Amino acid sequence: MSRELRGVITILAMPFDEQGRIDVDSLCKLVNFNIDAGVHGLGIALGSEIFKLSEGERDLALREVVAQAAGQVPIVVNTGAAGTDLALHYSRRAQELGADALMIFPPSFMPASAAEVRAYYKAISAGVEIPIVIQDFPDGPVPPPLVRQIVAESERVQYVKVEVHPTTERLSQGLEATGGRVGMFGGAGGNYLIEELRRGAIGTMPASSQPGAFVRLWDHFQAGSEDRAEKIFYGEILPLLRLALLGSGVFFQLTKELLHRRGVIRTAHVRAPFTPMDEATAGEADRLMAQLLELEAESGLS
Repeated sequence: MSRELRGVITILAMPFDEQGRIDVDSLCKLVNFNIDAGVHGLGIALGSEIFKLSEGERDLALREVVAQAAGQVPIVVNTGAAGTDLALHYSRRAQELGADALMIFPPSFMPASAAEVRAYYKAISAGVEIPIVIQDFPDGPVPPPLVRQIVAESERVQYVKVEVHPTTERLSQGLEATGGRVGMFGGAGGNYLIEELRRGAIGTMPASSQPGAFVRLWDHFQAGSEDRAEKIFYGEILPLLRLALLGSGVFFQLTKELLHRRGVIRTAHVRAPFTPMDEATAGEADRLMAQLLELEAESGLS
């Protein structure tokens, strides 16, 4: 029986040691840090630099996360690929290693037609036994009318993660197109989380460096305290998130540096290629992280 996906599903930053190898000890600490914060699921995906991992490293990371989580929360793994056969291979392997759901972007290395995208999801759906999340992202958009067709043809497709702007309108259009038959998650780091929740999102998939803030926001929103949820978003989440969304390189560096300063991971190493932050951005990041950690210490938060 599949496990429902809902709430805050954090995408784990992939910790590396000084030689650039996966740091298993730090990865296990990161899993614990997020579960202890109350997250509702964990993901290994683009925010984990999964596209920079060898197949053996993908397997290693998933094994360790599944073992460390020990069934406490569902595990979602990104298994999208440029080709249908490869995506199906990744998907079956993730299922075999204990993933509870698959997040799959459409073929994007070479543009695929709508018919090809439908066939891609249909083939993967027929080859696995766990739920699929369509990743609708800028490099591989899956518009709501196409989502409707995919859902009608592919039994395992049960969710969509919306990352194409405007995510708010896209989410509403997706719910309307599918008659509410799929669960819609917000993406893009949670930049429009409050608005997405108001439009019917069933969750979000943010970075793993501020799990406590996202969980508290979620809890307040579900309890009807939107004002308190907004206070957390604008006071704790948005300042760093705005900086992180300057680019993927900044996102990876900020996420890992904050986790490093928290003592969760040993290094903030990011795999190449990426562009280091310039002096001004690094200074702003340092100031914002210091402010956040001071606020958390004073308030007893995390």
